[in-house]
Amino acid sequence: PYQIPADMVKIVEKTDAEWLRELGPEKYKILRQCSTEPPFTGKYVNHKGKGKYACSGCGSVLFSSQTKYDSGSGWPSFFQAIEKGKIKEIADTSYGMVRTEIKCAGCDGHLGHVFTDGPQPTGLRYCVNSAALDFVPDESNNSEK
Repeated sequence: PYQIPADMVKIVEKTDAEWLRELGPEKYKILRQCSTEPPFTGKYVNHKGKGKYACSGCGSVLFSSQTKYDSGSGWPSFFQAIEKGKIKEIADTSYGMVRTEIKCAGCDGHLGHVFTDGPQPTGLRYCVNSAALDFVPDESNNSEK
């Protein structure tokens, strides 16, 4: 039988009703309807805990606290994804702008956008909605702050 390669992301598929029931209205609006939370309102904007940030839709680990930085944009920002292939990039020309939307490769949930004005070593700024993320603290660091 065919086996899925270990490095291939398994796609989570659910009905809209299932997504809404599991995510709740706020997360559903962002992850499934590509909405955006207002700047400086998300719970992870100023979050400094050590650990990983996972997709709140499917639990796929997307970012590390080691790559999080204060971009001043009003959304949690990271200069690198935890692993290539965990995040899909899609051209976004909505609202008269040209941007690159980022989605979780595991569940196709909208995360935010990636820009090329970030710090080195990548020069990228993954600008992510807090509602699209769940924080998983490092086991060695029990104080989530």
